[in-house]
This record gives sequence, C-alpha cells and structure tokens, in this order.
Amino acid sequence: MTRLRCAIPDDYFDLALSVADWSRIRDRVDITVFKEPFANEAAAAHALKDFEIVCAMRERTAFPRSLFTALPKLKLLITSGMRNASIDSDAAKDRKIVYCGTQYTRDPTAPLTMGLILELTRGIGRENARMHAGEPWQVFAGTEIEGKTLGVVGLGKLGSKIAGLAKAFGMNVIAWSPNLTPEKCAEAGVGYASKEELFSTADIVTVHVVLSQRSRGLVGAADLARMKPTAYLVNTARGPIVDEDALLDVLRQKKIAGAGIDVFSVEPLPSDHPFRTLDNLVLTPHLGYATRESLGIHYSQMVDCIDAFTKGNEPPRRLA
Repeated sequence: MTRLRCAIPDDYFDLALSVADWSRIRDRVDITVFKEPFANEAAAAHALKDFEIVCAMRERTAFPRSLFTALPKLKLLITSGMRNASIDSDAAKDRKIVYCGTQYTRDPTAPLTMGLILELTRGIGRENARMHAGEPWQVFAGTEIEGKTLGVVGLGKLGSKIAGLAKAFGMNVIAWSPNLTPEKCAEAGVGYASKEELFSTADIVTVHVVLSQRSRGLVGAADLARMKPTAYLVNTARGPIVDEDALLDVLRQKKIAGAGIDVFSVEPLPSDHPFRTLDNLVLTPHLGYATRESLGIHYSQMVDCIDAFTKGNEPPRRLA
C-alpha cells in the first residue's frame, strides 16, 4: 500500500502529536508538523505541495481556490470546527477533495471572554506586571462588574453561555443580533435591545456572532460612537466583525474606556500594528479555543477522519 503524507500546519504550541493518538494511522501515513505560520500563500503552497492530507487549525492558514490549484496531490482536508470561513469549500468540491470538520464538546472561549472582562475592569495582569517589576503597591482602582450591564452581540450557543456566566457575576444582560427576537432573549433569561440601545446603554459589549459576508464590519464607527466613555468592548469572535480602524480611533481618543481583543483581521498580529501601542487595549493572541483539552478533541477527531479515509470508508463529519 502506498503511504500517504499528512501535514499538520500551524501547530504553534507543538501539541498536535502529544494530545491525540496518531499511532492508529502511522502504519499508513507519514506525518509532518509545521510549527510556524506560513508567511503567505506562496509559502503555504510550497510547503504543502507534496501532501495528500492536510489538517488545518481554524483560520490560521487560508485555503482559497488558488491554493487548492497549487496543491495537486491533496486528497483530504480536515479543519477544526464544522465551519471555516477561510476555506473555499466549493473549490474543494470542484477538485474532488474530501473536506471534513471536527466538533466541539465544549467551547473554552466563554471563560476567556470573562477573563478579558475581569482584566479590563480589575487590571489583574497590569498589577501583576507592576509587582514583578518591583513597584511598591497598587495604583489601579478597579471597577465592579456586579450590577453593570453586559451587551451581548449574538445570542447563539456561545453568547448564551457568556450571558449565564455574566449573570453569575451579578451582571444585567441584554442582547442583540440581526435575527434575534425578544422571545429568544426571554428563553435565555436576558433582555432584548435594539442595536442602538445595546451600544448606548451597555457598560461592556461583547461580540459573539459568526463571521460571514453579512457580519463583516457589523460593529462599525457609528456603534462605537454610541458607547459610553466608561464602557468597554470585548471581541473573542473574529477580527473583521469589528471595524478595526474605527476601534483604533476611539481608543486613541479615549472615547471609550478600553477594549479586550483576542482576534484580528490579520493573524498573527503584525509586530508593528498600532494596536500594540495602546495602553487601554488588552491583547491576547487568539487564545479562545486554544486549550490542551480543546486541541486534543480536534486532533483526535482528525485522526478518526484519516483512519476512515485511508481504509476506504466514508470519513465522519464530511463537509464536502
């Protein structure tokens, strides 16, 4: 039997081979791990051109039609998650490439969102850095979130989970999204608000909608301008959902109290990006789903797909 080659790109944490049992397929498949992000599409094409199988991690490497064309040997593409806006699924189908996904059993993004909220309002990381730097004592007076209003943009599975956590902290919760109804809010135990009401009244706004052509720029300059000067914005969804230029402008001018951002339009975030210069912006490098447990689930399910595919069986969770 001809052995197949499997590429695991973008394993930033060097965890892929240790959190899943790849021994199940090593009798048929040779595995190569790429720990650093590809500089551009040409670099990705050069690195992946000899592989029949690719295990993609979220949107870290985009797969437009042009990249599929540059990978003539590709037979099986697996993405973490059951949707990936950076993969052209039509191109995969046209090229007769089997395209599969993996499922979450839980989403660790919700606790990270609350962590960003706590960092913005209590300055935990900031004060920790000062203590380690030898500073004498506290200088940052925090803000309590109990009794404050959290505005949730998108009340799906993740948004609903955030709402529950926020209520456990004693927060009032309101929600809005383009298709959200008062009835859905009532089911989740949160208040319904128009988009204008949410941005003008919430003390913290957190974004939890799926990236699509419809949601690109969903949070724009007019929305940010409505926010109170004491309010914070948190985005752990996808970078392009928020107008980054508009956000940069309101943060520079101190028109809002600050923001916590885990996702960006360009990832990894360029080292010279102006976001890195702002002291009222908490930045994390897309940590939302990146836990050992979550990655272990994704990579284990990728092994399942490869095992089935190489045995001539229909792989689970096929997308195209």
